[in-house]
Amino acid sequence: MTAPRKGRARLRLPAWTATLTWKAALFITVMCCALAALLGALVHASVTRETVSDAREKALVRLDEVTHAYEMGEPLGGFGTIDPPGLPDRLRALALSGQRGTVVSDFQGRPTMWAAGPADGRAIAVRVDYSVGAETIGNLDRAILGSSVLAIGATLLVGAFAVTRVTRRLHLTAQVARRISAGDLDARVNDPRTKDPSRPEDEVATVSGALDAMASTLQGKLLNEQRFTADVAHELRTPLTGLSAAAELLPPGRPSELVQDRVRTMRALTEDLLEISRLDAGGETVDMDIHELAPLAERVVRAVRSTGCETEVNISGPARVRVETDQRRLERVLANLITNAHKHGARPVVVTVDGPTVTVRDHGVGYPRYLLEHGPQRFRTDSGGKGHGLGLTIAVGQAAVIGAKLEFANAPEGGAIARLSLPEYTHTDHEHTDHEHTAQERTEHERTDQERTGRKPGGTGPHRDATGHESTSRDTPGSPDKGT
Repeated sequence: MTAPRKGRARLRLPAWTATLTWKAALFITVMCCALAALLGALVHASVTRETVSDAREKALVRLDEVTHAYEMGEPLGGFGTIDPPGLPDRLRALALSGQRGTVVSDFQGRPTMWAAGPADGRAIAVRVDYSVGAETIGNLDRAILGSSVLAIGATLLVGAFAVTRVTRRLHLTAQVARRISAGDLDARVNDPRTKDPSRPEDEVATVSGALDAMASTLQGKLLNEQRFTADVAHELRTPLTGLSAAAELLPPGRPSELVQDRVRTMRALTEDLLEISRLDAGGETVDMDIHELAPLAERVVRAVRSTGCETEVNISGPARVRVETDQRRLERVLANLITNAHKHGARPVVVTVDGPTVTVRDHGVGYPRYLLEHGPQRFRTDSGGKGHGLGLTIAVGQAAVIGAKLEFANAPEGGAIARLSLPEYTHTDHEHTDHEHTAQERTEHERTDQERTGRKPGGTGPHRDATGHESTSRDTPGSPDKGT
């Protein structure tokens, strides 16, 4: 049995050959070469025909004079010869056949114009030096070639300059489009041709103006959506606070528990909406500090376990890896990911800390396809109506604020994987010693504060976020959802 024949490897051109500048330069070069060749051929043919015609006329005049002298029996002189040895064979045969003719050939290393005719069964011929004519044609060909090269070079420079101006504007338009797609809604091309009505617009200016108009419209719609979300969340806060107080006054029983549970759910949803509105506004500030990642992750897992969600923790890779991050926001991201895995996945839920990366893995059906392709989307879920699609949306937003990278994937053997990668903090030995002392002092201070207030680490308590809004810090955020 012979092995199957491998397919032929396709020749791949370099990436720069696909650029508009290279294609335009190639087109200009081909067209200039074709035009130069056509004009050069026409000029060469015209000058050659005129030069040969002059030399032929001069040779025929001498042939007439020599033939007349031969017929009169006079000496032929130095111009004419009977059957000269250097006469071309074609011209000799033509003369012996009784006809007259001319031909250009080399004689003793010099271009020569021959003219021959019949003379009593022999050939009488004269020759005229054609060196000047041949040199004239050679000089003309060199001049045509040189001028063609200069013309092609100048045309290429002018064409490349013109094309580069167009491509530079196209690159600017593409760069602005990428910035808009990345979330910079204030990015604009601002082509001056679109601002001045008196200036005519070309195609690139039309595209730039359309992109700016689209970005302005999109920005307006998104700002209206963000403003609506924030306004709704703020308006719901006041009646929910009163409703929560009223629910506490209901007599104990199943109806009271249902009402209080629904009120708690509504308050959690309202807080999530407020948090999303602040993330959308892009005005979040972070409190960056150096933290050891493994103890921080274990603390979040302990808080989740206290709600009855059993979670495994694996610490692999180098020990005591430190990252520079906002502890509160990082805990929020991890808590959302773990709670989402419990709510929409299947046990066991495993949290793995490997260097500066934290992976949350469950063994359920995995993330839906739309989430893997487009990321979490608020108020969209494929989990049978559970959740509001805000948990993973908040996790992605908070991860972006602290400079972390959050990726979602499905394991080949089943289950969902959320991988959070943080920038690792590198330090010197001196910085390491100072950090240990600072961490010890901070730990002692926190322990003293906890003994004085009676609060536990990870517990709830009012605080103010980066925007000044008072909210409740939750180790297990409400409404995370696998769908978004």
